[in-house]
Amino acid sequence: MSLIPSLFGNSRVLDPFSTISDLWSPLGSNEVSTFANAQVDWKETPEAHVFKADLPGLKKEEVKVEVEEGRVLQISGERSVEKEDKNEKWHRVERGRGKFLRRFWLPQDAKVDEVKASMENGVLTVTIPKVPEPKPQVKSVEITG
Repeated sequence: MSLIPSLFGNSRVLDPFSTISDLWSPLGSNEVSTFANAQVDWKETPEAHVFKADLPGLKKEEVKVEVEEGRVLQISGERSVEKEDKNEKWHRVERGRGKFLRRFWLPQDAKVDEVKASMENGVLTVTIPKVPEPKPQVKSVEITG
C-alpha cells in the first residue's frame, strides 16, 4: 500500500493497483462524457508494467500520456463530435465522444523516466520498465581447520 501525498486532500492509504480518477478530476464531471470509461488493462511482467487502453477511432495525436507528480500515470484525450450537415438526419448516436481521463498510481518499482507509448489499431500500449530487484549477494566463506 502507498500513502497519497497531501496534495490529494487528506492523506490516506491507497492500493497502488487501483485508479485514482475519483480522487483528482480537473476536467470536472460535466466535461467528461460516457467515453470517459475508456477500458484499460494493467498487467505486470517481471520487466515492466504494461497498460493497454481501447481507444477505437482515435489517432495518436488525439491522445496524451503523462506522468504527473512523479508517480501518477495519466491517459487522456478527446474524441471529437462529427460535424453536422444540414442535409443529414441522425437517427441514433451511441458511440461515446468527448473528453476522457484515466489516472493510475504507479508502484515504487516503476521507472517513470523511461515510459514508452505506442498506438496500433485503436489500442494504446504504455510500457513502464521496472527497477530490477537487487540480487542477493552471496559471499563464500572459507572453511578452516
